[in-house]
Amino acid sequence: MKIAHTLTLACTVALAVACSDKSGDEAQAAPGNRPPAGSMVAREGGSGSASGGAAPAGGRAGMSITLAASDVATVVRRPLERGIAITGDLRPIERIEVRSRLEGDVLTVLVREGQRVSAGQVMARFQSVEQEAVRQSAEADRVAASTELQTAQWDLEQARELFREGAIPERDVRAAEQAAVSARARLAAAQSRLRSATMALTDTRVVAPVSGVIEERSVSPGERVSRGAPLFTLVRSDVLELAAAVPAVQAADVKVGQTIRFSAANRTVIGRVARISPTVDPASRAVTVYVQIPNGDGALRGGTFATGRLVLSTGEVISVPTSAIRHRADGGSPFVYRIKAGELEQVDVQVGFNDDATGQVEIVSGLAAGDRIVVGNVGTLGRGMRVQIVGGETQRR
Repeated sequence: MKIAHTLTLACTVALAVACSDKSGDEAQAAPGNRPPAGSMVAREGGSGSASGGAAPAGGRAGMSITLAASDVATVVRRPLERGIAITGDLRPIERIEVRSRLEGDVLTVLVREGQRVSAGQVMARFQSVEQEAVRQSAEADRVAASTELQTAQWDLEQARELFREGAIPERDVRAAEQAAVSARARLAAAQSRLRSATMALTDTRVVAPVSGVIEERSVSPGERVSRGAPLFTLVRSDVLELAAAVPAVQAADVKVGQTIRFSAANRTVIGRVARISPTVDPASRAVTVYVQIPNGDGALRGGTFATGRLVLSTGEVISVPTSAIRHRADGGSPFVYRIKAGELEQVDVQVGFNDDATGQVEIVSGLAAGDRIVVGNVGTLGRGMRVQIVGGETQRR
């Protein structure tokens, strides 16, 4: 009796397990229980996980993965820009510090910070009574010296005429010549003093050396300043300049006149390479490239941060999204997963330059236009895995 009871209990347990397995298979086969996109299902006794990363060769053969259409891209030829990212602060092309050329009292100041001035415009005036008096005296000395020279010249002509007629000795002619030379020297000295006095009088008027904007005013009316004291800081912002560090390995491709698109103060502006440093910075191993941006309307201010891209070349190349490129842990060649005949295969590729603006990378070799590849992080992949794509047509990227 005890043996028969044991056999009956064992049969009951086996029957329950069999029924449970059957109901599980039926539930999995139901239309509403298909694996989601990007999931992996074991087939033919295979095993695997969805933890991510490349599997060993043949390690995923016989397994299947379901991908969304957004996880697959078709390789195409497209225009791509090869360039270098450049960032930095935009600085005025010139910053000029206007200093006093004389010592004296400031009479008036005619401009303030932020005001635009034109070249030659008067910005301040000094007391000029002393300078005007000195100039008038120098002018009078010049007139007197000029008159003396005219008289000496006339005396010399008369002496030469009388000497030809034998009326006077040669000594008198020599004396007349020396008097004319002395009068000419006195006139030159008087003219020099007049120029100095005129310049001193001119320096009492502080004028703008170039057209620009007053950045700083360091003087007030009634203030006494010494020679060389700073009065104004003037900036030229009609052209802005950016000094960018370009890696030395890429600097050889940079040429004067190349175009750069910048984004600054919510605007897109075009600049050009104006100058290139002839040396490499030993600390950063970079070459300084100077880029100028026209700013005639003054819309951009000095010190504005700008991000740009130096376009080295433009052409139509085979490219793929950057997210499609995968890297081996051992540092080997990069590769992509290509879908061929419904299965995955690893394809080693040689990459070129990245276009950060579009998120594309050039493929030099390994792929052809029309190939379908896997992009993004979709879980663990491996060669030989069967692929099913759901959710629409394959995207072209």
